Amino acid sequence: MDMHGAADVKGALCLAVSIPIVRPLVLTFGSPEFFMIGLLGVTFVVSLSGGNLLKGLISGAIGFCLAMIGIDPISGIQRYTFGQLFLWDGIGLVPVTVGLFAIPEVIDLAVQGGSIAKEKTEKLGGVMEGVKDTFRHWWLVIRCSALGAYVGVIPGMGGAVGQWIAYAHAVQSSPNKERFGKGAVEGVLGPGAANNSVLGGAFIPTVAFGVPGSVIMAILLGAFVIQGIVPGPDMLLPPPKGKLDLTFSFVWIIVVSNLITVGICFLFLNHLAKITQVRAGLLIPFIILLVYLGGFAKKNAFEDMLVVLAFGALGWVMVKLDWQRPPLILGLVLGPLMENRLFLSTDNYGVAWLWRPGVIILFILTLTGIFYPVIKERWRSREKLQAQLEAVGVTIEERVEEEKGALRLWDICFTGLLVVTLAGALWQSREFGYRAGLFPWVIGFPVLTLAVAQLGLELAGKTKKTIFSEGDVSADLPEEVIRSRTASIIGWIVGFLIAVWLLGFSLAVAATTLLYLKIAAREKWPITIAITLLSWGFFYGLFDYALHIPFPEGQLFAWLAL
Repeated sequence: MDMHGAADVKGALCLAVSIPIVRPLVLTFGSPEFFMIGLLGVTFVVSLSGGNLLKGLISGAIGFCLAMIGIDPISGIQRYTFGQLFLWDGIGLVPVTVGLFAIPEVIDLAVQGGSIAKEKTEKLGGVMEGVKDTFRHWWLVIRCSALGAYVGVIPGMGGAVGQWIAYAHAVQSSPNKERFGKGAVEGVLGPGAANNSVLGGAFIPTVAFGVPGSVIMAILLGAFVIQGIVPGPDMLLPPPKGKLDLTFSFVWIIVVSNLITVGICFLFLNHLAKITQVRAGLLIPFIILLVYLGGFAKKNAFEDMLVVLAFGALGWVMVKLDWQRPPLILGLVLGPLMENRLFLSTDNYGVAWLWRPGVIILFILTLTGIFYPVIKERWRSREKLQAQLEAVGVTIEERVEEEKGALRLWDICFTGLLVVTLAGALWQSREFGYRAGLFPWVIGFPVLTLAVAQLGLELAGKTKKTIFSEGDVSADLPEEVIRSRTASIIGWIVGFLIAVWLLGFSLAVAATTLLYLKIAAREKWPITIAITLLSWGFFYGLFDYALHIPFPEGQLFAWLAL
């Protein structure tokens, strides 16, 4: 928690220090530089792939392709909507993210059993250890805070981009990259620091030019206008000519509010941490409800729940086949911004924008961010893997052959499906015209080439899965148990969606919770009934009765009414 407060203070200090120099800093970047910064952000996350460089690049480019879905804002042409009205606005970030990351974790939790946390900590033990970790890695916190503040300055980027870039930096700068994804505290400290410092950075263009640096800043800009505050040069001039005192008051508000927030979180953190000790069987129905509810609440559309399910399946397959998910999400976030900047760059400068000094520098940084970690990792990855495998009496060759036999066919099928899908998307893009087709062509041809190259490597037997996870939750379980539990939880996830479609949200919550707790979790009737009533009461009381969210009625009742 101390890390979050420190990062927010760092962001506020960045705002204060940047006020005198913000104008030349922001005006240095044009559309070409914004496009390259987006590409740079994705390649930073791609570098997390390590030896799977091609997979990381393809995953990021797939995110760009997903961002193309919908109506082109300039030409009004539909792209990849397949006649579906709900796709006109594109695929929402929330249902994609929830499906891609949450559903694989639900499956993992169901297969593993037990509780989320395996060890108990004494009162405030974990919290104080987190504070100590902040000071142990103080230099990482400062660097990631600076990254977050700088990303916040760039309009349109926002906290999500800053978090992924900070995470990539934390991985690149760590001497033990294999710990990430298995509980490395640096993987939390870096993104957390960046996320909290983005606010101070996003405030800079909002105050100085009236250009909101994020969605939150756009709302704040509207509040400024209502109160008669006009962002611009006057906000940077001292009184009586300007309102510099008001600007610096924002700095102090950020600092004080975050100190208060940290104190409040310390008071309630122990109670919240106890949730991790609850049995997985009791939590899974509630988690599934929140997953689907999160996807639905974006646009109040049932179709978004289908998006959650589809990307949940995709995310689970990507985890099993060692494809990286963060680049895909970042590509989806940055896709609209990069498409707009690409068109403006080409329209204003032609191909000459490729030779701008800022573009060349950012391109060199992009290549460095991709290849340097890979080259560096090759020097030491084999030795570390050999040491890990020797501890369990396995050689590298035996490990590779074992994984090749188990995963090669599925790898080929998945990559082949990607090649076919990308080729079909490119074929359809020939009808878009120049404005709507520019970004699909610029992204589509390179990613198709990379996917074909990846498929060729897999067909030639030159790829291998070299991840060795000591913390693999299914490592100690028989294969039959893993398969049966996986099939069971997938059935329940799909069944919840079917229940919502047939019965509506309210009744589906009660029915599926009751059935899961009694059949799958095998809980006793008192606990089953109590949790069912609690889940239904929470859902109905908050979302239906208090917030009046327009949930769709069940299809079954519509049939009965006919």
